[in-house]
Amino acid sequence: MSQVAASDSVVRVSERGLSAGIRDRADPRLVLADRVDQLYGQMWLGIVATFAIGAIATFEFWSVGLRDLVLFWWGLVLLVTAATAGLLYAYRRSADRAEHADQWLRWLGIAALANGANWGFAGAVFFPSHTDEQQVFLAFLLTGMMSGGIPLYAASWPMFALYAAGIVAPFTYVLGTFGNRLFTEIALLVPIFYAVNVAVAYRLTQVFHAGYRLRHAYGKLTEDYSVLNQRLERQLGELEQARRQVEASGRKLSLFAERAPIAVLELDAQGIVTQVNPGAELLFGYAGAEIVGRQIKDRLVLPELRAEFDRQWAQLIESREPVSALKVRSPRRDGLQVVCEWTVTPLVNPEGTVIAVIAQGQDVTRQLEAERMKKEFTSTLSHELRTPLTSIIGSLQLINSGVLGDLTQDIGELTAVAERNGSRLLDLINDLLDIEKIESGKLTLAPEVFSLNDLVREALVLNRAFAERFKVRFEISSEIAGPPPEHKVHADRKRLLQVMTNLLSNGAKFSPDGGTVEIAVRERGRRVRVSVHDRGPGIPEAFRGRIFGRFAQADSTASRQKSGTGLGLAISKRLVEMMQGHIGFESREGGGTTFWFDLPRHDS
Repeated sequence: MSQVAASDSVVRVSERGLSAGIRDRADPRLVLADRVDQLYGQMWLGIVATFAIGAIATFEFWSVGLRDLVLFWWGLVLLVTAATAGLLYAYRRSADRAEHADQWLRWLGIAALANGANWGFAGAVFFPSHTDEQQVFLAFLLTGMMSGGIPLYAASWPMFALYAAGIVAPFTYVLGTFGNRLFTEIALLVPIFYAVNVAVAYRLTQVFHAGYRLRHAYGKLTEDYSVLNQRLERQLGELEQARRQVEASGRKLSLFAERAPIAVLELDAQGIVTQVNPGAELLFGYAGAEIVGRQIKDRLVLPELRAEFDRQWAQLIESREPVSALKVRSPRRDGLQVVCEWTVTPLVNPEGTVIAVIAQGQDVTRQLEAERMKKEFTSTLSHELRTPLTSIIGSLQLINSGVLGDLTQDIGELTAVAERNGSRLLDLINDLLDIEKIESGKLTLAPEVFSLNDLVREALVLNRAFAERFKVRFEISSEIAGPPPEHKVHADRKRLLQVMTNLLSNGAKFSPDGGTVEIAVRERGRRVRVSVHDRGPGIPEAFRGRIFGRFAQADSTASRQKSGTGLGLAISKRLVEMMQGHIGFESREGGGTTFWFDLPRHDS
């Protein structure tokens, strides 16, 4: 029983708390305006009651011979009633009465006090001059008028207190000073009855006030619920549209996976296959039922590679980052092996949990074999061409040097052209061999500590003839023309000299006749930068993104007139990066281009 009582108490407290929370949403100004409107709405009842009861009192007192006093009292009644009616009329005609509700309430309080004082005056004047029966009638009349004010002014207990005080105060004074012990005792009881009536009016005012607050609060809640319902309807519509879009996207993805020419597998976070497409069945030779529900490594990973697969899978689930261009050799059902290039994408929910992993793979076995054969062919062809070509160039150089005798002008020009073109062809073969070694990982470096300033000076000496051929001049900036400090680096001297030769030859080829190619060495924090500045036409905007690619040459008239394989910058970029450096370029103010590379400074 105690538990039931406690639960009922909790329920009542919760209900009271809920009601209080709802009432707190009401606007106090609107509640006051409603209370004032109710008080003014009941004023006509007070006016009608005043005339009706006043007529009965007049009939009772008219025969006594106090007609002049009765007429005077009626004058007061008509004056107060007219003022009250005017106040009611003004209130009804007012357009902004809700905004000035407090002012209308004060005026009504004055009218209530005047109306009560009018009846109190009647009691004080008529009570001493009448018989006992008429005195009882008058006391009953005044008591009824005071009690009748409770429902009339229930919306504002201070107004009832003023109205009742106007009646009680004069009448109590007359009773107390009449000289009769009984009347004196009644005079003592009247204030007590007055206090009880005011207390009742106070309680009724609280009830009315709470009712108005609840009405407005529920009205506001209704508006809020209407807005909320409209918003909810919009959100439901948006959710329905989103659901349809998701379903459409799901159908598209399903159709894509089903008809895609590549293998598509869906796995869970443990590496168990949950779905495969026909492309995967065709690639590996397994039916979908033979793969779904099994660990992917049991079917599609060679036994000797499973430990590495577990390590990479754990890293994928932990990082939740997609992996692309992942090449894996996998067994087929028929026992053959294929090399697949995979793109693996974890699908992560907002909580960060991997809900699925999508793997897309394609067979690149033939592509890799073709690339291997191409590299082997290029390497073999280059080696086979380089030996006889070196002999041809050496023979042409001997002929052009006059060892075999003087040549006629026509023959000399032909042999010189043959020597230059043979050198160009040898450069191309050497570049092809270098790029092949770099990409296959067969190129090894021999790093050492040396002065970058000395290497720059050596490169200028070795390429001076090349600059004279294009009628340009190499110029060292004043920063490295003087004595030390020297800038030392730890790199492969021979390969870095190759990089310098490529940059200097480019600067010379694309500089105008009589121009100057400037070379500078500067420290940039913990790195040393070498810059080669030319005054050429610059690099076209559309070509800048692929300038370090293989066989890259700007498609312009000026560049096509210059010799070159298009491999120099590609080789330079790879060599510099192998030495932990960076290479780049930037346009110069006034025209031309600056190519640069920087390497870590070596502090001995």
